[in-house]
Amino acid sequence: MRTKSLLISICSFVLVFWIHGQSQQIEGIAEAESANLVLNEAVEEAISVVKPALVRIHAVSVFDRQGREIKRESSGSGVIIDKDGHVVTNHHVAGRAIRLRCTLFSREEIEADVVGTDPLSDICVIKLRDTEKHDFSFVKFGNSNALKVGEKVLAMGSPLALSQSVTMGIVSNTEMVMPDVFRPFKLTLEGEDVGSIVRWIGHDAPIYPGNSGGPLVNLKGEVVGINEISFGIAGAIPANLAQDVVRQLIDSGKVTRSWVGIEVQPLLESYEGEAGALVSSVIDGSPAADAGFVSGDILVQFADEDVTVRFNEELPLVNQLLMNCEIGKKVKAIVLRDGKRRELTVIPREREYIWPRPVEIKRWGITARDISLMAAKELKRDSQDGVLVTSVRPGGPCGKAEPALIRNDVITGVNGKKIREVGDLVQLTEEISVRKGKAISILVAFERKDSRYVTAVKLDTTSLEDQGKELEKAWLGIETQVLTRDLSDVLGIQGYKGVRVTQVFEKSAAENAGVRVGDIIIAVNDEQIEASMVSDIGVLPVMLRRYDIGSKVSLTVLRNKKKVQLSAVLGSSPATKDEMKKYTDENFEFTARDIAFEDRVDQRWDLGQRGVLVENVSEGSWAALANLEAGDLIRAVDGKEIDDIDAFSEIMGQIAKEKRKHVVFHVLRGIHNMFIELVPSWASDY
Repeated sequence: MRTKSLLISICSFVLVFWIHGQSQQIEGIAEAESANLVLNEAVEEAISVVKPALVRIHAVSVFDRQGREIKRESSGSGVIIDKDGHVVTNHHVAGRAIRLRCTLFSREEIEADVVGTDPLSDICVIKLRDTEKHDFSFVKFGNSNALKVGEKVLAMGSPLALSQSVTMGIVSNTEMVMPDVFRPFKLTLEGEDVGSIVRWIGHDAPIYPGNSGGPLVNLKGEVVGINEISFGIAGAIPANLAQDVVRQLIDSGKVTRSWVGIEVQPLLESYEGEAGALVSSVIDGSPAADAGFVSGDILVQFADEDVTVRFNEELPLVNQLLMNCEIGKKVKAIVLRDGKRRELTVIPREREYIWPRPVEIKRWGITARDISLMAAKELKRDSQDGVLVTSVRPGGPCGKAEPALIRNDVITGVNGKKIREVGDLVQLTEEISVRKGKAISILVAFERKDSRYVTAVKLDTTSLEDQGKELEKAWLGIETQVLTRDLSDVLGIQGYKGVRVTQVFEKSAAENAGVRVGDIIIAVNDEQIEASMVSDIGVLPVMLRRYDIGSKVSLTVLRNKKKVQLSAVLGSSPATKDEMKKYTDENFEFTARDIAFEDRVDQRWDLGQRGVLVENVSEGSWAALANLEAGDLIRAVDGKEIDDIDAFSEIMGQIAKEKRKHVVFHVLRGIHNMFIELVPSWASDY
C-alpha cells in the first residue's frame, strides 16, 4: 500500500512538473510571437516612412576611353531628404552623369540634375526638377554613431533596376574597413581612396547592383547610412559623414577640405609607446613640409585632439581630422621625434581632387585633363602646367602623328604658344583656322617622362565625304552563273559554253533588251563566251569592258534550247558601297551614306527607295544608347523625309544648331519600321 502511495506521489510530481514546463513553453512562444509582432510593426512603420521617399535613378554617365567620351547607362538608388527634392546617392551612381531620370515611389518619372558630387566619400546630391509641381515625401538622417552591433536595419532601394525593395539584417560591424588581405586593392574613385575617410557600417541585409546609393534605415525610419559596397557582407557610408558632405554639396556644390600633406599609418608592433600615429610620408612642398614634419615622426596631437592609430580602423578618423581644419589658419601639432616632443605649426591649404574631370577634344582625337598638384607629384613633375593626355583615339589626329601621342603624355605647347591648362588648348584649337575639307598641320610640344618631344598633328573637320567614283564601266545589268560541262549535260545543251542568267536588274540594259532569267548567253557580237568552269565567272564582264558605255551589242541567247538574237545598249556600272557619299555626325557619333545599288539588290528595295544607310555606330555614343544600329535605313528625321545624304547632312546640321532636346529617326530595319529617339546632352564641341 505504501509503495502504491509512493508511486502515485511520484507521478503527481512528474505531472505537475510537466504541466509547469508546458506552461513556460507556451509563455515563451507567446512572448516570441509578441516580440515578432512588435518587430513586424516596427518594420512596417519604418518602411511606410521611407518608401515614399525612395528614388530609382537611371543615369547616362561619361567615361573617357580611346580618345572619346564614352557614354554608359546604369541604374542605382537614392532617397529624397528635403521638400526641395534633393536626393542623396553615391558618386559612382550619378557623379559623372550627363543625364538623369528618376522614378518615384508613385512610378512617376522626373528628370534631375547633379547639384554636387564628392568621389572621396562616394556621395552625390542630385535635385529633382519641376519641384514647384510636387510635394515630395522625404526622410531624415539618424545618428549613425548610436548604432550597435546586432541592431536590426533595413536596406532599401532598387536592386538590378527593379522596383523598390526592402531587405532586413543586423549591424555586424560599425567600423568596417578594407582589410590588409585585400591589398593592393583599394576602393578608388577618380583617384580618391574612399576608405581613407570612410569606416563602413557592415551589415548582412542583402544588397545587389542597383542598391548603391539607397538608404540603410533603422527601425525608427531614419537614414543611418548610404549603401555602397558588398563583399558578401554589405557596407554603408555612415549617415553622420554623409550628412556633412550633403550639406556642403547643397550649400556650395562642392566639399571643401583642408590639406596638410602628410600620410599616416598605424604604429609598428616594435614601437614601445601607446599613443600616436606613424607619419609615413611628407609631400614635398606641402604645408607639412614647410612646418618641419619628417617621415618617421609620431604624431600624437593635432588641432588639440589626441591622436592614436594602432589599428587600420582608426585611420579614417585621423584623416578626417586632418581634412577638417580651417584653411589658412595656423594649427598646432605635437610629434615625437627621437623620443622627444616637438611642437610644429602648420597652415593647411585647400585640398584638390587628385583627378580633375577629363574633357574630350574631338578635333584632336584625345581626352585630356588638367594636372592637380598630387598628379604632378605622381608624375614627378615640378610644375602643374600642361595638359595630361588620358586617352587617344586610334586613327585620330594625335594617334596618326609621328611620333603619336599616348596616354600620360603632357602637352606643353602648340605652335610655339605655352599650354598651361585644358582651357588654353581648347581656346587655341578654336582660334586655328581650319577650312572645311582641308587639314592643317600644327606643331605640338609634349613631354613623356623626362623626354621632350615635338610632333606634327593634322587637324581636319571634314564630316561630309565624297569618296569619288571609280572609272565607270559598260554594264549589262544581270547576275549570272557559269554554264559548266555538267550543267550543260543535264540541260540537254551539250557542247555549249557561256553563262546562265540568274537575275535581271530593274531598268537595266538587259531588261530593256528582253533578257530573261534562265536565258543562256553564249556570245556577244558573235564572239563566243569561253566560260565552262566556275572560276570563269568574270569572263563576260571582261568582254563587256571592251565596249564604251552606250554601245549597242548583239547577244546570242539559248532560250528553251533555241538560239535567240537580242540587241542591248550597254549602260554604266552602278557606284559601289565604298564610292557612296558619306556623312559623319560628331555629336551623335555615327556614320551614314547614300544607298548603293548593291544595297537595293541585297535588301530587295525598289529604285524609289529613299533614305540614308547607317554604316557604323560608335560604342558608348548617343546613337548607340538610342539603339541605332549599322544597317538601319533612316527614312525620316523629326518627321521630315530624307532623300539622300545631302539632305540628311543639312537637317542634322540644323539640329545641332538648335540643340534639340529630342531627335526622332524613322528607321527601316529589315522588314520592320521603328522610331528611335535620341536624347542628347549638348556640350561644347572642342
